[in-house]
Amino acid sequence: MSEPLIIVCPHCDAANRIPAERLADGGTCGKCKSRLFVGEPMELGAANFDIHLARSDIPLLVDFWAPWCGPCRAMAPAFANATKQLEPEFRLAKVNTEEEQQLAARFGIRSIPTLALFRNGHELARQAGAMDASALIRWVRSQR
Repeated sequence: MSEPLIIVCPHCDAANRIPAERLADGGTCGKCKSRLFVGEPMELGAANFDIHLARSDIPLLVDFWAPWCGPCRAMAPAFANATKQLEPEFRLAKVNTEEEQQLAARFGIRSIPTLALFRNGHELARQAGAMDASALIRWVRSQR
């Protein structure tokens, strides 16, 4: 039996221990009783970004985007589709750089969309520009 994984709830930001072999079952938050994986990217902001970045044992893929950005809007359905295919192996999240300018500055986001993959609080890889779902999934899985 392997060590349990810490999964942060996308609804209430509570840390949950999930046996690694039960991760595929999805799990339910012990605090708010919501599903830990819902097949949709979550929105992150200054208030909860660091909790998901540092506490969760699964990699975090962040789409830094803005509502005025045409390529960002074009990539949004592909990112949502990738979420359905990559969860629960990865947590996918979006950061609106217009609303979260300090987060964008902190991570040196210079063009959007930019995808950044994090694990254990550290950035593993970064990719600027829009991608379709299959290219996005291949890129993420190649970064392990």
